[in-house]
Amino acid sequence: MGYERALDQYLSATNTHDFNNVRKVLHEDAIYWFSNKTCTTRREIQRYFENAWNLIKEEVYSAEDVKWMTKDEKSATCIYTYRYEGYYNGEFVKGSGRATNIFTKGDNGEWKLIHEHLSGI
Repeated sequence: MGYERALDQYLSATNTHDFNNVRKVLHEDAIYWFSNKTCTTRREIQRYFENAWNLIKEEVYSAEDVKWMTKDEKSATCIYTYRYEGYYNGEFVKGSGRATNIFTKGDNGEWKLIHEHLSGI
């Protein structure tokens, strides 16, 4: 059950638009695959998030139709449809795509996001 809470915490942290909150739920070796970029360091991930938050103001990010594909005592993988909405150049925009998240449970019992892959539909 902790992995489901980890996804909720990740989504909540993302919607604060403060990378310090996102950092708390990321594994130190996290890798992101976006449609247009691969981020392999926390600094790259932070830059990507902050750029997105600057482009789309007041963005709200959410997950729908979450399906947990694998889960055991140390890892869990889910897929879902992601949705976003906010303001781009003053105009309201929204969109969606596909996401895969992999969470891993550390020795301290905390679940952390170690991989995210986002793509358009």
